Amino acid sequence: MESTDLTDLVREHLDTARSARAGRSAVALHRGRHHQLRQTVIALSADQRLDEHEAPSEATLLVLAGRVRLTAGDESWEGGANELLVIPDRRHDLLALEDAAVLLTTIVDAT
Repeated sequence: MESTDLTDLVREHLDTARSARAGRSAVALHRGRHHQLRQTVIALSADQRLDEHEAPSEATLLVLAGRVRLTAGDESWEGGANELLVIPDRRHDLLALEDAAVLLTTIVDAT
């Protein structure tokens, strides 16, 4: 069994995001046996965003640190540390309202 210390990982990737030109850093934590389940830690420095993109069929976003805003069309949701956001099944973007790290969990069709 593998174990990952998320506190250390978040700290490391927030430091990287703060110094990166793009203002972000990410690492894949888990890919399911059939590559259907994926978990990724994404760190964004304040005011950085992941531009609008398509949503996977099923996904959640667990805020590990900081605050983020998820926007899909005219709707938006804010989340802080230890809050879980369900990503809508449509185009969306993500903005870091302050330095933030999230755990993105997706189910990807294996077909």
